[in-house]
Parts: sequence; C-alpha cells; structure tokens
Amino acid sequence: IPLVYVNRKPANLPDGVAYVGSDSIDAGIMQMEWIAEALGGKGNIVIMNGDLSQEAAQMRTAGVKQVAENFPDIAITKEQSGNWQREEGLALMENWLQSGDQIDAVAANNDEMAIGAIQAIEAAGKLGEIIVGGVDASSDALAEMDAGRLNVTVFQNAIGQGEGGIETAIKLARGEPVEQVVWIPYELVTPENYKDYMK
Repeated sequence: IPLVYVNRKPANLPDGVAYVGSDSIDAGIMQMEWIAEALGGKGNIVIMNGDLSQEAAQMRTAGVKQVAENFPDIAITKEQSGNWQREEGLALMENWLQSGDQIDAVAANNDEMAIGAIQAIEAAGKLGEIIVGGVDASSDALAEMDAGRLNVTVFQNAIGQGEGGIETAIKLARGEPVEQVVWIPYELVTPENYKDYMK
C-alpha cells in the first residue's frame, strides 16, 4: 500500500513512502527577512514558538534565528511557546509587555499566536509601535492585515500540498518513480499583496 505523508514529516521516511509539504525553515526565513528590513536591521525581537515537539515550530524558529544572526543590531530578547493558540499568544505578550523591556517586533510561528499578540499590544495602547509577523495567511490574519494590524505573514499552500499528495499517491499506486520529498514553496504575504490571498 503506497503511503504519502502530507504537511507533517515523520522522523524517518522508509523506502516507498513519500512526503509532500513545505519546508518550515523557509517560513521563518521569509518572515524574519521582512521584519529585519522593516526594522532597518536593528531592534529587539521576541519569538512565539508553536508546540516545540513539532518539526514546524522548531524549523520556523530556526529560520528566524538564522536570519537574525546576520544582523548584529537585532537581538532576540525573549522566546517562549504559545502552543499555536491565540489565547496563549495574548497571555505571553501581556507578560512581555508588562516586563517593561523594549520590544520592536514579534515573530510568531503561526497567525493565531500573532493575533493574540496584536490583541495584547492593542490593550497596552501600543498598536503600530511593534511589528507583528505570523505564518499561515489564515482568513483571520488577512482580516487583521486589511485592518492594518498584522504586518506580515507567510502563506502555506494547503491546496498545493493536497494536490501534490494526491499526484504522488497515484504515481506510487501505478508503480511510477516519485520524488521521496516533494516541496511546495511558501509565499510571503504583505500589505502590498495580501488581497491576492483573500477568498
């Protein structure tokens, strides 16, 4: 029986098994490159991790850090897991803001945590002072961007992943050769192009 994993990559891929997904490190790289440019290459960044037992959270954060290392005047001052949840992102951001430390940007592993951060920033009267980035380009996130509250997100092409998964499964079933890993690229979503992603 041919087996194709989509979106969540197992630790090891046996022969005859394929994976179709997006390379999570790219999401962190794209997000952080945009943030670094928006900050003019200097400032304090906080990272909201997803569930750290999951490869997507680990790799998105690795991508953010990889870019930050290229900017001597960018410091990652706080990093904690919000477990992909809006409420946890809100609570994390409230705590960080209450610490009184300077925060110039939030790099969240997904849009739900980014939206939570925005809600905390708004409650603290700091809307527009802190750059916020997410990942997923969810409909809620695009609405936040439309309202001028979310600065950047990264689109994960679920339809492309699904189509790639089906195509790969059909090829495996026919005994045709397939790439063991099929990458579907992420896409950067900003205030300039977000309308292209609104349903």
